[in-house]
Amino acid sequence: MFKTDSAAQTATQPANPSTNVTRRGVFGLAGATAALAASPAAARGFGTGFTHSVASGEPQATRVLLWTRFVGEADTQLEWQVSASEDFARPVSEGLATASPSRDWCAKAIANGLEPGRWYFYRFIAPDGTSSPVGRTRTLPLGPTGKFRMAVFSCSNYGFGWFNAYAHAAQANDCDLAVHLGDYIYEYGGATYPSPGQKHPDRDLEPQHEIITLADYRLRYATYRADPDLQRIHQVLPMISVWDDHESANDSWKEGAQNHQPETEGSWEARKAIAKRVYREWMPISDEPYAAYDIGDLATLFRIDTRLEGREEQFSLEKLFAGKQTPEAMIASLTAFRDGDYADPERQLLGAAQEQWLFDGLAASSTRGATWQVLVQQVLIGKVSSPTSMMDLLGENVPDFAKRRFTAAAMASKAGLPQNMDAWDGYPAARERLFKASLEADANLVVLAGDTHNAWNFDLAQDGAAVGVEFATCSVSSPGFESYLSMVPPPTIAGALVEENDELLWADTSQRGYMVVELTPTTATSEWRFVAGIKERSTKLAGTKRASVAAGAKRQGA
Repeated sequence: MFKTDSAAQTATQPANPSTNVTRRGVFGLAGATAALAASPAAARGFGTGFTHSVASGEPQATRVLLWTRFVGEADTQLEWQVSASEDFARPVSEGLATASPSRDWCAKAIANGLEPGRWYFYRFIAPDGTSSPVGRTRTLPLGPTGKFRMAVFSCSNYGFGWFNAYAHAAQANDCDLAVHLGDYIYEYGGATYPSPGQKHPDRDLEPQHEIITLADYRLRYATYRADPDLQRIHQVLPMISVWDDHESANDSWKEGAQNHQPETEGSWEARKAIAKRVYREWMPISDEPYAAYDIGDLATLFRIDTRLEGREEQFSLEKLFAGKQTPEAMIASLTAFRDGDYADPERQLLGAAQEQWLFDGLAASSTRGATWQVLVQQVLIGKVSSPTSMMDLLGENVPDFAKRRFTAAAMASKAGLPQNMDAWDGYPAARERLFKASLEADANLVVLAGDTHNAWNFDLAQDGAAVGVEFATCSVSSPGFESYLSMVPPPTIAGALVEENDELLWADTSQRGYMVVELTPTTATSEWRFVAGIKERSTKLAGTKRASVAAGAKRQGA
């Protein structure tokens, strides 16, 4: 079980810090974690004053963004302080921030004038002298950098269970930065995903209906951000985060979404604007749609938007099968699509402006001598076709919806098409442009991805040339393949996927957790950490898996 004693309420500096920082300082949650764990109702009442602890993000070498939420009777001016010591004896940066009902009482500030590669403590102070919980943050290094570690998360669905991945990462206390790759919240109603039979009994969602309005989105974030383990990871690490589809609506693109019906839910542009606004209110993030972060001479992180900025509508295999009664007709339709619309050389996932910004950034990062170029983004870039043997693996007792889905995927595979048109696989020309730009820049490309709820490890190639690697994390709590392929042992599924797909080196299709990605001048390594479960609060791990790529090799496979 998750401990609520004093050891779980404090945090030292990381055991293996990247720079020579003091380890004598400790600080507490001011009782927040223990109180929330003991009283689920506290997560829904919110109250007044400092309601949702603190957070930091958008780190650079000399600055960081600070966040808190303070509910008052009117606009409230808060004082903020940043200190190298937890006693705040000599603040090194301070200023004012306003908590306003116009931004759902969320307040942000930029702390400037900080030293590179250093841990700091920060807090907010209300006019009556009350203080927020104390947070810890870190600036990015400058110059020679020997090591940098990131805790990487994705797909945290509140209703399915506890956020034990956040809890473990905070307790492990061995990273410099948290990275969230999207699906930080889910938009569905309380009885939809999870269904009543899947829902954790202690994880009541607010509001109960699907979120559409400004008030809906704000209440959903307030519910998620009241989770004690989510508060804790924000409190102890700065975060770089990107949205995926569920921060707006399932399978979203720039002009719509699968889970948005204009006839009953209004304008997509209005809903998208609300989703963006509330995300930027509640998250420690800037309003910039994409951004870059230099990790000394070690790496450049590129936070990109594959979802709302420039994505064209996803293709649908189901639509291609409409009216086709025979396998021969289906294959003919898929082949025509593969050689036609699917191959459109102008098709966009990022949008032209973001794409050019990224390509220029890859070249600039390589030119300045950074070892690694890392994409902080949402969806799989590795190629995944469904195993043609999948129907044999499923056996006879398969639900109709699963049979339809995997029949379509198997037919697509026979026609040389991937199984997931919502990933980079659905935008092959955009992926090819990116890979060619990476090769031209001589970049050491590391792609981070989430979205699928499963863990993946790919070598990436273009026309036979090694491009880089992809480390894709499993979910914090959202279910993976095991939820609808329970009739097949997970190792069998993973083995079939690896056998079918040449660039896929390894996959795990049944566990929850997170990744720790470590960058050094010689190696980029991912350690997948799988939690023991999500039905009880716990920081116990079920196991780990590691993979590495050498600088300059651009591939792991022999």
